[in-house]
Amino acid sequence: MTDFSTLLYETDGRLARITLNRPERLNAIIEQSTRELRMAVDQANADDSIHVILLQGAGRAFCSGYDLKEFAEREGAHPLSQEMPWDPMLDYRLMKGFTDDIMSLWRSYKPTVCKVHGFAIAGGSDIALACDMVVMAEDARIGYPPVRVWGCPTTAMWVYRLGPEKAKRMLFTGDLVDGHEAKDLGLVLDAVPAADLDRRVDTLIARMTGVPRNQLMMQKLMINQAIDAMGLANTQMVATMFDGMTRHTPEGVAFKKCCEEEGFHEAVTLRDSGEAIPSGKT
Repeated sequence: MTDFSTLLYETDGRLARITLNRPERLNAIIEQSTRELRMAVDQANADDSIHVILLQGAGRAFCSGYDLKEFAEREGAHPLSQEMPWDPMLDYRLMKGFTDDIMSLWRSYKPTVCKVHGFAIAGGSDIALACDMVVMAEDARIGYPPVRVWGCPTTAMWVYRLGPEKAKRMLFTGDLVDGHEAKDLGLVLDAVPAADLDRRVDTLIARMTGVPRNQLMMQKLMINQAIDAMGLANTQMVATMFDGMTRHTPEGVAFKKCCEEEGFHEAVTLRDSGEAIPSGKT
């Protein structure tokens, strides 16, 4: 058993429950978060009594994405915002590590179910969409606003869940959609009233936990290999490279400067307002 600082791990019969547990920061992702998530998934996979893994968030939301406020507002260079000349491989190695940790949910031999309440934003959507199935509260919201500036979803799961046209609809706009629309788009398995969320997820999991572990594993491997054959690894490599590029474009540098001078909240408000993103060029 492992002691975790950013999540809770508990078992209940054939179920392993992983709870993101930084509620004071809306479960925002820090380096320990992804590392501990991978460790918890590995722990569940090593436990022969576990058939299914449930992922959820403590507090008011599932996950608010990467905890970027400190990085964005900090003056000067750091691994996410280098001085020029930029070393793309330094950036890639860092973000690829986070992505590989998150994708442990996808690689898990045991099915993973994500329960989303509140919202799953940016990196939080990366985590949710790496699970085999997602069930949302109808009033919860999901999306990747940093595609407007300073981000690209490194797991690239949007295209594999939505197809090219609907993925473009989400990633050309950075819009957040509620559970209703996410279900209509085919992004998530189901969306139910918030009061029914626990019951819907519990019912789904109960049907799965009665299935032998070997059967669950075979079905998951069979389906996942189809996605692998579509080029998931290559798409993620491109997406992770582009994620680093977004932080070093003229617009990305201007966004970082705005964060330093006006604050992260103000910069994000402008980013998401629908107004033209400042080019950073004089």
